[in-house]
Amino acid sequence: MHIHWHRRDLRWRDNRALATASDSEEPVVPVFVFDPTILEHASPVRVACLLEALEALAEWYREQGSDLVVARGESSGVIPDLVDQFEASTVTWNEDYSGLGRDRDRAVVAALEEDGIEYETVHDAICHEPGSITTNEGSHYSVFTYFWKKWRDREKAAPVDSPPASALADVSGDPLPTRSELEFEEPSASVPTVTPEAARDRATAFCLADGTIYRYADERDYPAAEATSQLSVDLKYGTIGIRALYALTERAWEDATSDADREGVDTFRQQLAWREFYAHVLAFNPSVVSENFSGYQNEIEWRNDPAELEAWKAGKTGYPIVDAGMRQLLAEGWVHNRVRMIVASFLTKDLLIDWRAGYDWYRRHLVDHDTSNDTGGWQWAASTGTDAQPYFRIFNPTTQGEKYDPDAEYITRYVPELQGVPPEEIHAWPDLADDRRRELAPEYPDPIVDHGERRERALEMFKIARGE
Repeated sequence: MHIHWHRRDLRWRDNRALATASDSEEPVVPVFVFDPTILEHASPVRVACLLEALEALAEWYREQGSDLVVARGESSGVIPDLVDQFEASTVTWNEDYSGLGRDRDRAVVAALEEDGIEYETVHDAICHEPGSITTNEGSHYSVFTYFWKKWRDREKAAPVDSPPASALADVSGDPLPTRSELEFEEPSASVPTVTPEAARDRATAFCLADGTIYRYADERDYPAAEATSQLSVDLKYGTIGIRALYALTERAWEDATSDADREGVDTFRQQLAWREFYAHVLAFNPSVVSENFSGYQNEIEWRNDPAELEAWKAGKTGYPIVDAGMRQLLAEGWVHNRVRMIVASFLTKDLLIDWRAGYDWYRRHLVDHDTSNDTGGWQWAASTGTDAQPYFRIFNPTTQGEKYDPDAEYITRYVPELQGVPPEEIHAWPDLADDRRRELAPEYPDPIVDHGERRERALEMFKIARGE
């Protein structure tokens, strides 16, 4: 027997390690382990998505005459036990680039090597593995622009086929544990359909059927336009393979009828490259989960006001575009990328609160939480991460709202207290007189800080940190 260990690759199509296992002459036993050390970092909304994706995966295996074998316990103990149970000769899995995942994998490798069991790991989650795109000196890039130029020009591997039914072992597995058995509450946010079929439908619609990818360059920054792919959740759980997704962008490129269309495809590919850039950064700098990537001469003197942090979490800051984003997070477990940048800038530059508090809140509530993407994005906004030279990167929430949600359509969708208020007064909310705010929307809060004042304090805070 040959065991394939599923982790963040909950699909049968375009799964490189699964394809490698199925190429062997031995029947493949697909397994998944609910590891308590990994689950400690999970959340109700993500566990709900995980269980749905696993159920779809298990059902596909059953249709092929096999099943997904599910176990619970520390992976370093469970995987060798499964090897014994099925008398397997080899274990295959796809690489994980997070520090937590690598710690788990090192423990599994040590246990397998101690027992003399063969294993094979495969790079699968990104097009180009960490260490394959480097500077002329051989180090990884810390500035995206240079990384992107090389990523864009590198040939991308083709998708791999699903394993044939004949390659799969005739096994049966136990039912998946329930959410309560895993000791997780029912998620408060709505949960998207996270299955390989749903992922394929989303990707095909975005790249081909609806042609949304052609509008991506022009409309992706406007949250009300709904011009994003909604594929971040699928890339997070591996319900779609990156090679299969890239192949769809190639078809979209071939079908494009104008330079504007091709610009949309290229801009979307750039977002895929950002994802890989941050995966490379994390692989070589696992400490970025809790430490600043870019050092300063002095410690940054974050204010960390508890009341202001709670107002930010609840979407009650009195800055409409910020509050809309925070309420979308609580309602849907997802936030539009432009809005993620706005709320992150507001927390770190207006409230002067440590980015780690924001990262932790998002980690607990995002359905698509990805360690590398999220630490990279939060540190970028906080001017502590890659390309941190512009420490003065401070978004004005008022002008951001005016520019990217001019009709306040997105804002009023998530902040119902402002429905019926003219868009120009919604965007001007921080500058309105108190009595005018009470007249327009008595239930919506006044701004908790003055952006202009806090901007100056942020600049001073970073100057001190830089030793100026």
